[in-house]
Amino acid sequence: MNARKPLIALLIALSSVVVGCVQFPTEKQQVVDQRPQLSFAVDEANTEATSARVFVDGLDVGTVGNFVQGRASLRVLPGTHIVRVQSASGLVLLDQRIYIADGVSQALIVK
Repeated sequence: MNARKPLIALLIALSSVVVGCVQFPTEKQQVVDQRPQLSFAVDEANTEATSARVFVDGLDVGTVGNFVQGRASLRVLPGTHIVRVQSASGLVLLDQRIYIADGVSQALIVK
């Protein structure tokens, strides 16, 4: 009987090690950003256009160079927006009212 106690203790210890090494299934979740995106198609050699300020609904959001098509985009809320691009000299290069829905990526042409 005394010889069985160490054997039973060893079996219990080994079974707890084996059970402790089991990895439970995990679930990976991702959140996808479906907000609409705006970018600008512009000739990058045109420094006046790339340095022009972008206004969305009257708010300055950066320069055209920050949101060049294929490199970066501006995320906005879905709905109707007024997009205005204005050069440093005050010349309006783009003034457009657009509707943009969830998941849509739209490129605006700046000349």
